[in-house]
Amino acid sequence: MAKVKEGDTISIHYTGKLEDGTVFESSEGGASLEFKVGGGEFLKGLEDGVIGMGIGDEKTIGIPAEEGYGVYVEEKVFEFGRDKAPENFDPEIGQQLQMYRADGMPITVKVTGKTEKAFIMDCNHPLAGKNLVFEIKLVEIA
Repeated sequence: MAKVKEGDTISIHYTGKLEDGTVFESSEGGASLEFKVGGGEFLKGLEDGVIGMGIGDEKTIGIPAEEGYGVYVEEKVFEFGRDKAPENFDPEIGQQLQMYRADGMPITVKVTGKTEKAFIMDCNHPLAGKNLVFEIKLVEIA
């Protein structure tokens, strides 16, 4: 039976969870995820974890925050002055928005608070600082 090696294109079904069991993403009930192993398309720990698996194999892979979406960085939380915001701009706390950095690159931010003079924005990835657990099943080696 064929085993996954670097360079293979594979399909998996997966459930991504936080350490407390909260599911943040799943392919259950939908299409499988296809990617090239070692292509850098997904988390390195997930790509490395499928090597050696055979079709039908199931596995649980733990990925520490540093190897997932990174550690939470306080410096990525900033104040966006109300005087710089468009008229009638009043996002809800928890709302995600797209903004643009000074170099024109888009970033996704989450509104985490409001003050009289500013909105508090967090541009850390929503899963930054979280250890992740993926339950995977290998569906196909192409």
